[in-house]
Amino acid sequence: MNDTTRRAVIALGSNLGARGELLRDAVAALAATPGIIVVDASTPVSSVALTLDGLDETRPEYLNAVAIVDTVLDPLDLLDALHRIESEHGRTREVRWGDRTLDLDIVLLGDLELDTDRLTVPHPRAAERSFVLEPWAQIDPEARLGRQGRVADLIARLPDRTRPVPGATRLFEPTRASSGPSAGDAAAPAAPAAPAPDDRRDDGGPS
Repeated sequence: MNDTTRRAVIALGSNLGARGELLRDAVAALAATPGIIVVDASTPVSSVALTLDGLDETRPEYLNAVAIVDTVLDPLDLLDALHRIESEHGRTREVRWGDRTLDLDIVLLGDLELDTDRLTVPHPRAAERSFVLEPWAQIDPEARLGRQGRVADLIARLPDRTRPVPGATRLFEPTRASSGPSAGDAAAPAAPAAPAPDDRRDDGGPS
């Protein structure tokens, strides 16, 4: 941990289990992590599963969202925190880009540029993914993805789009208290949010 507060963009995804509940729980877990303050989070959207072979409509569909946080965690400490939240929500890693209960990715971390065996930021494929860019633009219409430019312009170039989720609501409702303090301060409590869509019926089959 250091004394520098950075604004991070975290992509969230789930295509197994109670997907809406898992995403909402993940945002709550981020807010409960020392050194992280959740600033905002999007409404979930739905997307076709992306595999190593491309889009696969035979796989369970994803719910995707984006959270914006302030953090004083070092990059790898933040990554470890995300992996811990994934594991606590049943994530396993047998198959690369396989189905998963929860996936958390660092898309952007301030103006940091990093390329290591464990972590690359900005995320190297975020500019190609509507399921990252569209929920991000929901909560930050003027967002920029590092040197690749405005998120709105990147979205306009993409051939695919996400779909709205009936009944879905914001995963986090920002308050004046939550957007003000730095990540070095105690985390401000989130305003109560409406329940996630009832995905308890979803046992991993197509939505």
